[in-house]
Order: sequence, then C-alpha cells, then structure tokens
Amino acid sequence: MKKEDKGLVIEKIAKTIGEYNGFYLVETAGLDAEHTSELRRACFKADIKLLVVKNSLLKHVLEGMEGDFSELYGTLHGSTSLMCTNVGNAPAKLLKDFVKKGDTLPALKAAYVEETVYVGADQLDALAAIKSKNELIADVVALLQSPAKNVVSALQSGATKLHGILETLSKKED
Repeated sequence: MKKEDKGLVIEKIAKTIGEYNGFYLVETAGLDAEHTSELRRACFKADIKLLVVKNSLLKHVLEGMEGDFSELYGTLHGSTSLMCTNVGNAPAKLLKDFVKKGDTLPALKAAYVEETVYVGADQLDALAAIKSKNELIADVVALLQSPAKNVVSALQSGATKLHGILETLSKKED
C-alpha cells in the first residue's frame, strides 16, 4: 500500500471512530461468507458501523487520538474488525446473540465504551449489562418522579376520604 493511501485510510478510520461514542475490536477471521453477511446485516440494523481494519493502521490512529489506548495494543493481532457504536452495549448484545447460536466467532478482543477499556472475551457480559446514557437518564427521571407521584397519589386518596367523611356527616345532620 502506498504511503498516500495509508494516510487516507488512517484519516477515514480516525474520522469514523470520532463519529461514535465507543468501539469494539472483534475477531472475525474464521467466519464464512454466510455468517459474515449475517453479521453485517445485524450491525446495520443495530446502527453499528463495521469495518475490517489493518492492525498497524488502527494502532497508528489510536496513538494519534486523545486518551490512553495502550491496553488495546496487545489485542491488535490477527484479523481485526472494528465495530463503532453510539450505544455502548449494542455490539455486546449482538455478539452474545451470535454466541447463543453456537458460533464461536465473532469473538470480542477488546472494547472502548464510556471512556473505559475492556480487554478479553470474558468482558462480554459486563459490556452487555452497561446502560446507555439515555437509559441512565430515564432511570434518574423515574427516581425523581417517584416521590412526587406518591405525594400526588396520597393527596388524591386523602381528598377522596375527606369527601366521603364530609358527605357522611352532611347526611347525618339531615
């Protein structure tokens, strides 16, 4: 590959990674054409960008980015596919679905999600359990609304009881 071409590829990879909140490094070398197509379709449906990258070029991109990605360098061997995502747990769930089907590949090498590095296939369950930013915001809003809902409910039930008592008292006086 010519030096100019490498520069263009490096720019493309850097731009792609920059557009997303996180990425996964996945081993896909042993997948046949059918499983590769199935993986690509699943990634497209889940809004995950799937790229097959050259390890040396990806390492060069990571070295040029802000942050410490040195833990990922040890996983850059063999065939590497890059799965870029804005939802931190989406690729993990997709990979778990492939594992449930009995496939050993694609296998997780490493991931960078929510400013944290995860290395090894054993991290797949932890990654699948990560809540996205929107899910966390929804949980906080639900927690904040809960006491207010309880107060409103208590006031409404209290008003109903008070109305019943007043109605009973007014009927007694007649």
